[in-house]
Amino acid sequence: MIALREESEIATLRDANRIVSDTLVTLVEQVRPGVTTRELDAIAEDCIRGAGAVPSFLGYRGYPNSTCISVEDVIVHGIPGDRELREGQIVSMDVGAYYLGYHGDAALTVACGPVDELRRRLMDATDRALSAGVQAARAGNYLVDVSRAVQRVCEQAGFSVVRDFVGHGIGRKMHEDPQVPNFDTGVRGPLLRDGMVLAIEPMVNAGKPGVKVLRDGWTAVTIDGKPSAHFEHSIVVRDGPPEILSATPRLIWGQR
Repeated sequence: MIALREESEIATLRDANRIVSDTLVTLVEQVRPGVTTRELDAIAEDCIRGAGAVPSFLGYRGYPNSTCISVEDVIVHGIPGDRELREGQIVSMDVGAYYLGYHGDAALTVACGPVDELRRRLMDATDRALSAGVQAARAGNYLVDVSRAVQRVCEQAGFSVVRDFVGHGIGRKMHEDPQVPNFDTGVRGPLLRDGMVLAIEPMVNAGKPGVKVLRDGWTAVTIDGKPSAHFEHSIVVRDGPPEILSATPRLIWGQR
């Protein structure tokens, strides 16, 4: 079942996602060589709890931390720990917040100091792919229109779309129907309707699309060791342009 949210629910989802985006703003300001992913996670948890919310990820299916901090070849679900960031790396930060019965969820990838041309292009393509997917998420389109839009941008840039992980509906649960692939599955999928709330999240590899999950059961890395980028917004499907719930004027991504 795909929920159609009332405006009162969307107002709370907007608040939950504002907490997420404010947290991401704070994290971006803290990314620098020498900082550990555990330190970033602690900062994020303080931000989320300070806003009256609870980290959505903490304890989810046994996940041990409040955020996912994925560095370089880690695609998603990087568990924060003692790893120190180094100049020239890219860092994906995924944040979720549970507020008054609803979840917010967003992610972005940033550079730790100057990075090379490959990493700049990878981040740019993934960001543009998110924008394309968001703009396709309009009432009257089908879910596959979102997937195709994301895939087209990534592959035209010469990169690979991850197929093992997808976006999702979001609301009272962090993961709801429908799944939102970042590639054309060959199935049209559901008709998009006003009030659907989706988390669109391209995960894009510089090399091959394959994924390997490490022994911790969470950390997903590229099979060839090449870097990966991840951008995500939670949005509301509208009859006109979609509403980006996790947008913030303080940090612009996925809004081209």
